[in-house]
Amino acid sequence: MVELQDSNVISSNRESGLCRYDIMLEPRGKEGDAYIIKFKVVHAGRKESLEGAVRAALEQIEEKQYAAILQSRGIEPGRIKKYGFAFEGSKVLIGMM
Repeated sequence: MVELQDSNVISSNRESGLCRYDIMLEPRGKEGDAYIIKFKVVHAGRKESLEGAVRAALEQIEEKQYAAILQSRGIEPGRIKKYGFAFEGSKVLIGMM
């Protein structure tokens, strides 16, 4: 992400919508896409799965309206990419909407 800081404003754990997102990348210019990233850790003892955690991350992005701040700054919804990352030990699953 460090390489993206010239073309994007990178922020983390800030309030947007109804809660706090994990990472947000906002393009510095009028071109380019914005990105919202939510991380979830899978707890095997609770019988969670990577797929379920990715789903939960993407649902949280929608339910908590994390894109609200980007839209208020004039970024069209089609230019906002949403990613859910799920971690279980060394396994990672990434989903997007």
